[in-house]
Amino acid sequence: MSRQLLETIRCEHGSAQHLSYHQRRLEKSLKAINSTTHYDLAALITPPDNSLYRCRVLYDEAYLDVQYIPYQKRVIQQLQAIEADHLDYALKYADRTALDELFTQRGSSDDILIIKNGLVTDTTIANIAFFDAGRWITPTDPLLKGTTRARLIAEKKIFEQTISVDDLNRFEGFALMNAMIGFENVKNGIISPIKGI
Repeated sequence: MSRQLLETIRCEHGSAQHLSYHQRRLEKSLKAINSTTHYDLAALITPPDNSLYRCRVLYDEAYLDVQYIPYQKRVIQQLQAIEADHLDYALKYADRTALDELFTQRGSSDDILIIKNGLVTDTTIANIAFFDAGRWITPTDPLLKGTTRARLIAEKKIFEQTISVDDLNRFEGFALMNAMIGFENVKNGIISPIKGI
């Protein structure tokens, strides 16, 4: 697997959003690959205009590239639960081959909900939260600790909890979150059970 890492940052009105959370994750990721390199995202990101962009920062210990891609939102209404016990995506690597292979198993759904060792983790592009007894809960052990997830936990808007695949039927709804969409309640969303269960 390539060691190149990735940050996806929402840029609008000429500025990068929630940059401190991206800077913190970038630094932790570089440390995790035993790199002492330092990048200052605030100095590196200069959106070309006030439009909405997906700023793609590709980096490793010796390379950094910043791209601004006009953002087109994906509509996600239905998730197919998929087991992937050996999947490891604790760092946001640019190489998404394993996630892309799982995504092909979605059938007629818009994305997948990844189940690891019986526990709910993430979709391929977002962390997830479930509405339960008047509050939003998110898996304690996601595949990737997203920046929006971290911010909403810090703001006490969502709360961590271990969520098993057996818990899915009791929730009143779900929401997706990432740097581009923020926190989006999926109205009348559907989660299809793991095939064969």
